[in-house]
Amino acid sequence: MQKSNRIISHPIIPIEKKNNVFFFFNNRKLMAFEDEILSSALFANGIRTFGKHHKDMSEQGIFCANGQCSQCLVVADGNTVKACTTKIIPDMNVFTLDTLPNLPTLVNPQNLNCMESSEEYCCDVLIMGAGPAGLSAAIELAETGLQVILTDDKHELGGKLTLQPHKFFGTVEDCFAGKRGIEIAKLLSDQLNSFPDINAWFNSPVVGVFSDKKLGVLRDGKFVLVRPKVFLSAAGAREKLIAFPGCDLPGIYGAGAFQTLVNRDLIKAAKKIIIIGAGNVGLIAGFHALQAGIELLGIVEVMPKCSGYDVHLNKLKRLGVPIWNSHSIIKASGKGKLESVILSKLDNNMKPIPDTEKTIKVDAMLIAVGLSSINNIAKQSTEFGIKTYSAGDSFEVAEASAAMISGKIAARKILKELGYKKKTTSTLENLKNILASKPGEIINHKKTKSKDRFIYPVFYCDQEIPCDPCVSSCTQRLIKLKNDKILGIPEFIGKNCQGCGNCVYVCPGLAITLVNKKYDPLKIMAKVIVPWELPDGLIKLHDMVYTSGSTGENVGKGRVVVIKKGFKKNERKLIHLEVPYNEADYVAGIKVINSEQSYSVASCSSQENSQFDKKTIICRCERVHKDIIIEKIQSGCRDFNALKAELRVGMGACGGKSCERLIWELFRECGVNSDTVKPFTNRPFEYEIPLKAFTETIE
Repeated sequence: MQKSNRIISHPIIPIEKKNNVFFFFNNRKLMAFEDEILSSALFANGIRTFGKHHKDMSEQGIFCANGQCSQCLVVADGNTVKACTTKIIPDMNVFTLDTLPNLPTLVNPQNLNCMESSEEYCCDVLIMGAGPAGLSAAIELAETGLQVILTDDKHELGGKLTLQPHKFFGTVEDCFAGKRGIEIAKLLSDQLNSFPDINAWFNSPVVGVFSDKKLGVLRDGKFVLVRPKVFLSAAGAREKLIAFPGCDLPGIYGAGAFQTLVNRDLIKAAKKIIIIGAGNVGLIAGFHALQAGIELLGIVEVMPKCSGYDVHLNKLKRLGVPIWNSHSIIKASGKGKLESVILSKLDNNMKPIPDTEKTIKVDAMLIAVGLSSINNIAKQSTEFGIKTYSAGDSFEVAEASAAMISGKIAARKILKELGYKKKTTSTLENLKNILASKPGEIINHKKTKSKDRFIYPVFYCDQEIPCDPCVSSCTQRLIKLKNDKILGIPEFIGKNCQGCGNCVYVCPGLAITLVNKKYDPLKIMAKVIVPWELPDGLIKLHDMVYTSGSTGENVGKGRVVVIKKGFKKNERKLIHLEVPYNEADYVAGIKVINSEQSYSVASCSSQENSQFDKKTIICRCERVHKDIIIEKIQSGCRDFNALKAELRVGMGACGGKSCERLIWELFRECGVNSDTVKPFTNRPFEYEIPLKAFTETIE
């Protein structure tokens, strides 16, 4: 096993000691951790392509790491499985699909019993999804003693919170603001586990809904039916895809897949990456890459401005990460894996500008261009007359803080539906709307006036976003939000603080520094304390470092005089910098990345770009090219299901989850009004189910 492919130390996530086990991949003996996910074990051993597609022998590798696509199919102990959802078993025999060994001996048909009816359960509420919304709803419902079944397709509670080692925004009182996602997942899980009436089903996705008002669940490998009085969809969202030449190469992941590998399974999933999309997901994933010791070459955004929180953007800029606005990906290249990408600048009509292309060598690219609500089952359950509610990203894509409140709101509405008296939801609705609101305009940063102040915080959060941890962290109550509103910009209202640094420790955006101008009586030098969450050893005591301002501009140089560890292990550090006196109010961070990354100039004609584009893969499962689909649309096809029947788009293992949205975009690209197109018909099952889930073996 190559040690370099595992993260052996992390500035935030604790590294736990685990037992080693062995397994075999194409008859090669490999080492893994006990209960490790198969795809991560393969990555740890330097294996990033899991086989070849039978249709064109193209290399297949992980893409979503969430069981949503079929890129990582392998054969494990004779069964075709998704490597990203399958746990390692000691001595497991794994083969790529293209090197399939002799199939195992079939069970004698006489020993199989096709069950006349599946096992059935009844409950008051069935909740699909154990992320922040589902957990919050379950906890609210549990207080009344209702019979609740909480299902999730993962082996633990928390959903995407388990992938998020960053601190959350929002309010301290209502949604754990200032705590990390991984901490919030544990807090919510512990709360839920204190209620014995909640029945949590792990490894149990809801796979379909039926006209007799029952929902099908693949409960730990067995198909069962559940008849709830009320159904709550809290399944979250899936990542949107974009199509471009080479988009199917191994090494191109959804940002969530990258976070799964890096933050959950502690796998160093790449050496050099580039990120497409500068919303919060892309910006946060970029910082996670740096925390894992992965080189981030830049973030690409098609819009002139980034849509994510300004504090997320600026903490990358201060480190020196390039941000390419009004740019797009033209092509990804490599022999069986990603090796380089070509970017181009865009004009005002979002078209590539000739002679602005640049080629960048990378081994991974993250796609972070937005999320789509997972709501197919909720729509179908409503059509079949089941009392149905949605919460979290299933209802509205927003931050996890908003999802928690959304879950509480849905629970209270369900209680009312079932005849229980409960508090009104109006206050929670207002809070949820605030937490889900788009970031406000950027306000010019007002520098602290230091005439009569010697020790004071400087705030670099210049945008109205819901956040208040700094207020409650100040033991002297010297920080308040402007107009005392949750969207207000923080202000320091005292003369001098005690310099405890609590506000610097807690700020989710790493957007507060602490200035000490009493440091040097001669007023030649001052001390600035900046937050630090990157790997140990990147900055050492007594180092001379380059300092950066609020938005990454160069300020000057500083000397590291103290590196203060956090209050607990793997917590944020505080770097004490000695800087020139007159620069102290402007030092917001430390620049550690040379933003002048080397890249080669590429020149692609519009004709070449067009040829590249035609061969873009739209349907990954069935390997259907863009030009074939467009040809059918231009010939008059206005039925999504006809495309499916003729070209097999949407017929693969992912069930259209990857390609449906992309095909709708092709209709629009061809000038077809979507209202004139017969939509894709969603049928059970939403998830692949092995036939053995419907049978039982007779001993």
